[in-house]
Amino acid sequence: MDYPQIAQRVFHTPLLAAPAKAAAFVAGLGPRLLGAPVTIEGAEPTPAARMRPAASVLDDRLEDDIRAGRRSPFRSIDGVAVIPITGSLIHRGSFLGESSGEQTYEGISAQLTAAAESPMVRGVALEIDSFGGEVAGCFELADEIRALTASKPVWAFISAHAFSAAYAIASQADRIIIPRSGGAGSIGVICMHADYSERVEANGVRVTVISAGAHKADGNPYQPLPEAVRDDLQRECEDLRELFAATVAEGRGDRLSREAALATEARTFIGAQAVEAGLADEIDNPRAAFERFVAQINGRPVPAPSTASKQGADTMTKTAAITPPPAPPSAGAPDQPETPEAAAPQPTPEEPAAAAPGTPSVSDERARISAILGHPEAQGREDLAKSFAFNSDMSAEDAAKHLAAAPKQAAAQSLSSVMEDEATELDAPPSAGAETLRMADLAKARHAN
Repeated sequence: MDYPQIAQRVFHTPLLAAPAKAAAFVAGLGPRLLGAPVTIEGAEPTPAARMRPAASVLDDRLEDDIRAGRRSPFRSIDGVAVIPITGSLIHRGSFLGESSGEQTYEGISAQLTAAAESPMVRGVALEIDSFGGEVAGCFELADEIRALTASKPVWAFISAHAFSAAYAIASQADRIIIPRSGGAGSIGVICMHADYSERVEANGVRVTVISAGAHKADGNPYQPLPEAVRDDLQRECEDLRELFAATVAEGRGDRLSREAALATEARTFIGAQAVEAGLADEIDNPRAAFERFVAQINGRPVPAPSTASKQGADTMTKTAAITPPPAPPSAGAPDQPETPEAAAPQPTPEEPAAAAPGTPSVSDERARISAILGHPEAQGREDLAKSFAFNSDMSAEDAAKHLAAAPKQAAAQSLSSVMEDEATELDAPPSAGAETLRMADLAKARHAN
């Protein structure tokens, strides 16, 4: 039995899907769709390709609750809307969540709209496990997510795979978390053409295609694909690839430019490779990272990442750059240093060590901390503001966004406790000789925790 409605969604239409996923689909369902064995040229299926993703790793009750109508379009956990993006992503469809291995862009959009409009939602978590899907509807959904980040923090948690269309969606989030074995990328387009001509000839069937317009019958399945038509389809794929890369660059900014996205040549990257290439921001267990996100949104102490990340490496570089050298030995001091730390040659006060290019100076770090603590959104959220200022490298702009999304603290403190809380190193102007050391000590203590 043939399935023309399914076949027309697979063949002769551009797809944002990993090649192995597309090949696995054709290998598995091709004989049923076409009624004959299928030979795949140019892409081989992989046994590891999963046709149906596993349930949510953040909250496995989510999809059951949505289908049973016991919950809103998404599950809200401590003010964070969890929106799964799983399975094959397709255009058109009224269902929410995954159904028969598929999820619609419209269903995801409906959940995003509800999250954006809900005053109870202070952040959005995208849980992603998908090999991609159709072009139609993908980039419009990406625009919606990017627009949402202007009002509410959005983090993407890759539970296993974020390839092709799924990565286009993930790239629009404020932050992308990937596990050590997770995959991201495949920034490219694939299009397949089915040639039925030999099959119909073997069955004694002759198909006559009658069309009006020189290109109306281009790529029809009853004739071999002409080189000119193949070239046209190739150009269409290249144009869509350019759009894909530009969309990724809109979301990632200087973390992954359009040129860098194109330079990947649709490769896929695993774990640390994805972070190094700029496709993700840090490596961590999705559940642990999600708990950090929830704590941050609600103004609770934020636990440290469970595994090393690219940002952690950058943080250590910045700390080293702003740490001043020890004071030179006083007159009459012994020539040999008393501690191992003093053994390394140190620059003299007249010739201080230059900071590495692109790293913040002490004054920049002081300005960042002051901007966070003094921001209007920090009022009523002082503890969270201090955590952002002293326990992270978050910019004042990003900190303000998270502060605005967090609830204010209860105003039940005594006057003495308030005064004690506000008595920070920044309130007392340091002496000229101690300012650099004090700010360096604060940064060192922050990164040592």
